[in-house]
Amino acid sequence: MTLPVFRIAPDDMKVDPGAVITVNGSEGRHAVTVKRLRVGEKLMLGDGQGTLAICRVTDIDGKNTLRATVDGVKTVPRQKPPVTIVQGIPKGDAADLAVDLCTEAGADCIIPWQASRCVAQWSGAKKEKGRNKWRKTAIEAAKQSRRAWDPEIKPVATLDDIVALVSETQRASGVVAILHESARMTLETLPFNRAKSIVLIVGPEGGITKDELTALETAGGQAVIMGPTVLRSAAAGAVALGAMGVLTERW
Repeated sequence: MTLPVFRIAPDDMKVDPGAVITVNGSEGRHAVTVKRLRVGEKLMLGDGQGTLAICRVTDIDGKNTLRATVDGVKTVPRQKPPVTIVQGIPKGDAADLAVDLCTEAGADCIIPWQASRCVAQWSGAKKEKGRNKWRKTAIEAAKQSRRAWDPEIKPVATLDDIVALVSETQRASGVVAILHESARMTLETLPFNRAKSIVLIVGPEGGITKDELTALETAGGQAVIMGPTVLRSAAAGAVALGAMGVLTERW
């Protein structure tokens, strides 16, 4: 069984064997009262920035604080090429599912896209509230999947923002795939193995409009289909990420 993983701030990470790291707050409470870790048991502490410390619990203080001694440290490089998911904002719980699955499947960056057919509308204070919720979901999914790196959650983007991203990616020798059920080209035909970076664009439940598709293709994106079935918006990004693991050197 793999060790339980808990997040600490990058500034709190210590890499010297024998160093003591204090885990408190919500993570400490989860370790002490939910996981019921005891003195002598092992755990893994990660900073979400590529460093994982294998530790032993040496002291428990109350219900939300433990101290752990570092036994060893592993530094994990980022996967290459990096993959960004542009996710049309799904409604309700489907949004959390999309972020969870994409994080577990290895997305390096997730951009919430306010597409024309999005039922969920992020405006005003909802923009930062929605982003923070996605960030929290991503961190929990990263811990669950034993990821060393947390994905970056970008601010909500407009079509103009995504068009600019597509153009920039193309200029930097990247590949942009627009996942679309009516596309004729299949996913594996694109040169992902030579890409410096990859952007995968997923529409919302209502799909990508004709005008949006035209704008994205004009900027350099290529519409592709992944297979014979039509996937839900919340699942499409994760399935495409799995394909990237096979079609590139990420796996």
